[in-house]
Amino acid sequence: MRKPPLHRGAGGVCGPYRDRMSQPEPTPIRRARADRARQVSDVLRQQIHAGVYDGGMPAENVLAEEFFVSRNTIREALAVLKNEGLIDRGPKVGTHVAVHKYDHGLDALVGLKETFKDYGEVRNEVRAIQHLAAPPAVARRLQLEPGQQVVFVERLRYLGDLPLSLDLTYLAPDIGAEVLTHPLETNDVFALIEKVSGQRLGSATLALEAVAADPHSAATLQVPDGAPLLMLERLTSLHDGRPVDLEYIRMRGDRITMRGNLIRSDS
Repeated sequence: MRKPPLHRGAGGVCGPYRDRMSQPEPTPIRRARADRARQVSDVLRQQIHAGVYDGGMPAENVLAEEFFVSRNTIREALAVLKNEGLIDRGPKVGTHVAVHKYDHGLDALVGLKETFKDYGEVRNEVRAIQHLAAPPAVARRLQLEPGQQVVFVERLRYLGDLPLSLDLTYLAPDIGAEVLTHPLETNDVFALIEKVSGQRLGSATLALEAVAADPHSAATLQVPDGAPLLMLERLTSLHDGRPVDLEYIRMRGDRITMRGNLIRSDS
């Protein structure tokens, strides 16, 4: 095939060749096996949560072909998941899912009992109930006067016999006093707030971060010291905008996955 002619301008070569010469081919980056294993483990983790491998995981050679990596990379990826407690491995039994995680939505204002109603019975161990002077930071969040009384409740939440979360709750005094007239062992605080206030809950602001379990929280939630927990701080308001419920919730990171749906705005 005849090549197109070169055109030379004041700056040298012009035309199609100049574009090719100014854009050198990218140099392939050699990646450590640990990096590739992390990629594989991320996808496998999602598949485990989705229930794809409930009947057992494929053999190493099958996974290697599926991900276009070596069997050593697959072994390293599976070791990551085993260290997280998600899978068990054995020379004769193969690789199996060890635990299932429960989805907790981020896009609806619901209590734990409502959230996990399809998974089993949620019950509460009430560990503390106190009428106390609100710390200044709590008073500000609940729009109370400094030192005004609040109702403090600490609960350990179970799904069946599995401890899932440790909830520390500060309630506005009038709402809290009414909430305490109802059994907390079998009710969500959200449902009780709506019942005693005669209003629907309106909205909540929240922050979610990962924290390491302190020795006391670890013992309470039956996890090792330093185990990853999901720490949820949530301030909930009634439909009229009044904040009434400030919560600090420690959830087991090995048994709960937070999920939500996001929509990109036009702005």
